[in-house]
Order: sequence, then structure tokens, then C-alpha cells
Amino acid sequence: MKPGQIIVLNGAPRSGKSSIAAAIQETFDGVWVNLGVDTYACATPPGLQPGLGLRPGGERPDLEAFVPGLYAALYDSIAAHSRLGLNVVADLGHHDAYSTPLNILPQCARRLAGLPVLFVGVRCPIEIILQRRAASAAGAYVIASAQDPIPRPVRLWQEEVHKPGIYDLEVDTSLLTPQASTEAIRQRLTSAPEPSAFRILAQLPVS
Repeated sequence: MKPGQIIVLNGAPRSGKSSIAAAIQETFDGVWVNLGVDTYACATPPGLQPGLGLRPGGERPDLEAFVPGLYAALYDSIAAHSRLGLNVVADLGHHDAYSTPLNILPQCARRLAGLPVLFVGVRCPIEIILQRRAASAAGAYVIASAQDPIPRPVRLWQEEVHKPGIYDLEVDTSLLTPQASTEAIRQRLTSAPEPSAFRILAQLPVS
């Protein structure tokens, strides 16, 4: 059975990942299953929340011990779907700014070895992210002030989520609509060279 295509969207909250994932499900041929952070949060027990959504900055070291296992389980599920011929789009926010580095991204990349993976960096200027958060229910903890024009949680996401910055494709959602971003992804899937970001990430050393 031909494995299903995997697309991993990586970016900060409110960068536009979920909208791109929805557009992929709506417009791409075949069956596309969304196994992103919001989907997985629904299956994560309250005591481990925010689970995969744990923010940069080492705020909850008591939860960090569970994060590698949660990511491992998610990526094994992504791999299982692909091996059964199902396409997967996963919108995530990978970072390693925990109280102690966990090296999660290289380990996740190794779990998808041999499967077709396109790794997409979803970028958005921090000013636009602040506007989107202020307009959403999640905006309460990121309200800017004269003393803190860029709240620390937002700044840390912006600084940490794109390290080490190895992608097959990057899109800027301040310039591209979800549909245009999706079209860029479609074109990258059919163009040379073959996506290789996850193969490179899998070779990075893990302490």
C-alpha cells in the first residue's frame, strides 16, 4: 500500500496553521486527517494540559516529563495513518525552550522515517499575531501595555518555534491567505527536489 502524504505545519499560535490545515482538508484530493495539537488536546487528560501546547519558557517543569511521550504517541499515530494510506496534516508548535532541552523534534522526525513528509514553517509577524490574539478568546493573557508592548509568552513563541529553522517550505500568512498558502504547499509537493527536512532533522544529535 502506498503510504499517505504527511504535512507538518509548524508555527506559533495564531500564525494561521489551523486555517491552512482546514483548507488542505477541503481542497486536496484524497482523505486528509488532521492530527494537530488541538485535536490531540481533546484526548489529553486535564491534569496534563496544555500537553503538547506547553509554552516556551519552562513555566511548568512538572508537566515536561510527559511531553516527549505525548509527542511520541502522536507521531506514531501519524505514521500509522500514513502506512494505512491515509494522508495527514498536523498543525503543531515545536520548540525546545523547556526548563531542560528535550530534543523532541529530531526524535519525532525519526518516527516518520521512510514516510513522505513535507515540513512547512508557518511564519507571521509578531504584530499580526498580537492583533489576532487580541481579537480572540485567547487574548486575555497577551494584552499589550506601555510597560510590556510585546508580552513575554508571545515573544518567546516567536523566538523559539522556528529553531532550528530547517523546512521544506515556508509561508508568511501576513502575505498569503490560507488558500494561497495551501496552493504553495500543493506546488511544493509536486516540485523538485524531494522534501528532505525531516530526514535532516532525524540526523541531528540527541543528548
